[in-house]
Amino acid sequence: MPPLTAETEARIVLLFAPEDRAAVQRILLEECGNNLPFLGKADSIAMDRVRLAVLKLSGGDREKLRAVIQLAKTDWRDVLVAAGAAN
Repeated sequence: MPPLTAETEARIVLLFAPEDRAAVQRILLEECGNNLPFLGKADSIAMDRVRLAVLKLSGGDREKLRAVIQLAKTDWRDVLVAAGAAN
């Protein structure tokens, strides 16, 4: 899995409480990476778009983060559209 970028790490700090950050990092690494459809060869920079979109849509809620990642597993482009990051 591609590691998290500094931008993704900074967004985690902004959105989540300190006690949730390690879990959020793990969720992103394990569930929101090269295992998403058609992103098997994506690097960290390419994954940033999707990861930042799921973080934005989560609103700092871990359960919502998991739900948004489930949507990304079906079609991550829907997540980009919902987050206003389609272009």
